[in-house]
Amino acid sequence: MQKLFIRNFLTNKIIAYVTAIVFLIIAMLLGISIGTVSVPFLDIPQIIGAEIFRFVLNENIDPMHANIVMNIRLPRVILAGLVGASLAIAGAAFQGLLRNPLADPYTLGVSSGASVGAVITLFFGFTIPFAGIFTLPLLSILFAFLTIIIVLIFARKIDRSMKVETIILTGIIFSSFLGAIISLMIALTGEELRQIIGWLMGSVSMRGWEYIKIITPFFIIGSIILLINGRELNAMSFGEERAQHIGVNVQKRKMLILIAGSILTGAAVAVSGTIGFVGLVIPHLTRLLWGPDHRHLLPLSILTGSGFLILADLVARTIISPTELPIGVITAMIGAPVFAIILMKRRLERSG
Repeated sequence: MQKLFIRNFLTNKIIAYVTAIVFLIIAMLLGISIGTVSVPFLDIPQIIGAEIFRFVLNENIDPMHANIVMNIRLPRVILAGLVGASLAIAGAAFQGLLRNPLADPYTLGVSSGASVGAVITLFFGFTIPFAGIFTLPLLSILFAFLTIIIVLIFARKIDRSMKVETIILTGIIFSSFLGAIISLMIALTGEELRQIIGWLMGSVSMRGWEYIKIITPFFIIGSIILLINGRELNAMSFGEERAQHIGVNVQKRKMLILIAGSILTGAAVAVSGTIGFVGLVIPHLTRLLWGPDHRHLLPLSILTGSGFLILADLVARTIISPTELPIGVITAMIGAPVFAIILMKRRLERSG
């Protein structure tokens, strides 16, 4: 009986990972193929392979298609995937830590804090010595981390028991306040900062390979920290006291998870602007489909979040072509109803 249970468990997890990987591959192929100029699916692997291994490109492949794939669509798709993966795994971690499916970098104010850091950096032209192009994500991460710490301190002042609803409400208040600060900064400046409005609404348009270099190290560091803490997140999802009883250093692990979530959110915001609800919708759906075990929920959220944002970006740039919508508009249209449904469901469970 036990062997059968283990076999079924492993089979389900294999199916989960295969499904998530296939979803991501299909999303990438669609994102690269579809646009003003369509690139045939079968040409895409050949173009990428020719660039990586430096062999001669098939003469049947249009050189214009190769240029579009390598210089425009592939970097855009990879960047969208990295941003989606970062926000999704950060959201999954915050939800596990706070034991609430309504928690995500957007509702907790972390994204807004990172945006303030990015806007201040761009406005004053800060450059950290030896950091170079990494100044923007570093300051975004710093402001993201400070925001989540302030939100938690403020929530504790309001409610000693630190109810999750209080934390989320505090996060939304701070998010609105920080958004107002950004709007004020834009209103008081000239055209230079007004151009950043589109960036703040969320976009991966015209970013190129340089932005992939900016986000990649932070994505790797933040993801590794969270993946290592998968077991501890499982323990803390049952309450901090229980976690302490089974030997988890709750304060240390909590701080690590908050830092990793801030790293991922700050880096994502630095390269793409504020994109809401990815960290809310993807972990919630992944949890419903494949279960709450964070050892699998976190990597599955990476794969699913990546594919989701690639498709959201595809919709954003094609739905009213040639005009391009910010990705944040698409994710908000999907995420806001999901947020409302989760909230109503929790209320009904409590009243029932």
